[in-house]
Amino acid sequence: MNICMLTWEYPPRIVGGIARHCFGLARALTRIGHSVYVVTLDFPGAPQYEESDGVKIYRILIELGHPNFIVWTLLFNHFMEKRVAMLSRNVKFDVIHAHDWLVAPVSISSKHYLKAPLISTIHSTEVGRSHGLHNPDSYLIDGIEWWLTYESKRVIVTSSSMKNEVEGHFRLPSWKIDVIPNAIDASKYEITIDRALVKRRFGIDPSERIILFVGRLVPQKGVEYLIMAAPKILSEHPEARVVIVGDGWSKDQLWNLAVSTGCQHKITFLGFLSDQDLIELTLSSDVLVVPSIYEPFGIVALEGMAAGVPVVASNTGGLAEIIEHDKTGFLAYKESPDSIAWGVNKILSDPGYASWLVQNAKRKIREVYSWNAVAKRTVETYEKALRE
Repeated sequence: MNICMLTWEYPPRIVGGIARHCFGLARALTRIGHSVYVVTLDFPGAPQYEESDGVKIYRILIELGHPNFIVWTLLFNHFMEKRVAMLSRNVKFDVIHAHDWLVAPVSISSKHYLKAPLISTIHSTEVGRSHGLHNPDSYLIDGIEWWLTYESKRVIVTSSSMKNEVEGHFRLPSWKIDVIPNAIDASKYEITIDRALVKRRFGIDPSERIILFVGRLVPQKGVEYLIMAAPKILSEHPEARVVIVGDGWSKDQLWNLAVSTGCQHKITFLGFLSDQDLIELTLSSDVLVVPSIYEPFGIVALEGMAAGVPVVASNTGGLAEIIEHDKTGFLAYKESPDSIAWGVNKILSDPGYASWLVQNAKRKIREVYSWNAVAKRTVETYEKALRE
């Protein structure tokens, strides 16, 4: 079938997990015989059109700008609508697949214009990300999310906890929602690296053991709890170093927090890294910490598991479904620096325990979280939407 996939981020534009999700899903759908047309935003240095691994990627120019994020979002939806309409002159789309609220307007208008069923994947919700609705922008985004789910023939979420959240908050019928997990291409971690050279490249002493965080520097990711855990980790393992990869508006606050712990000399902020640099740094790490306070799925945890790095994650949302405590990872209490420190110290102190977690995690990745399996389940959702 011909699939029109709409997303505001797609590599090399990577803001969060949606870009990697769409990248993996689009390639897997193509591998099993479907035609995927990705319509997304432009990015400096990226071509406006390319075909990669069989996926046709159209990057639209945003010809008008605005400093307000929501106004800018509505503007780029207009230009995405134009591109979908132009493509539809030569391609009959069977389904439209939208990823999150940022492409809701183009998705809904395209559904009516093309007379094709709309399927939406809700990767997270405004009420969950913001821990409530606190200002007019939040209420508007929440309303757009509801509108997208209402207009969709089927709604996909990546975990059972997210299904409960979406079903309860948006008052959706249970039968309309399909749970299909995220996935990961584990083969990208099957490379040989020199850990000492990788560490030196990032200004880390080769003798240091890396405690890695990867993600946006925003409150929902819980980075502050890892930083507050640093003194207890370093008191037992002075050879450890906390390395924080990612960017976001909380960065200055987090640095000030690091200074207040007195451990700032052992906490490194690296900012955004390229995919290859991140793969090599992950493979050079000793523990990956995912301290989120809100996480509908948690693809970063999958990346650590696939790379063979023991994972310490918050016992919340999708993370609690991915990780089996003391089997495929360590589940820490949410918002608890003490619990994070306990888990990290246990892994660093007990090589047998760390090896046990890695072995079980890699097996689970192979059996459950492959893109081919996810693509087949997604096609089943498309087929249900076409029948209904």
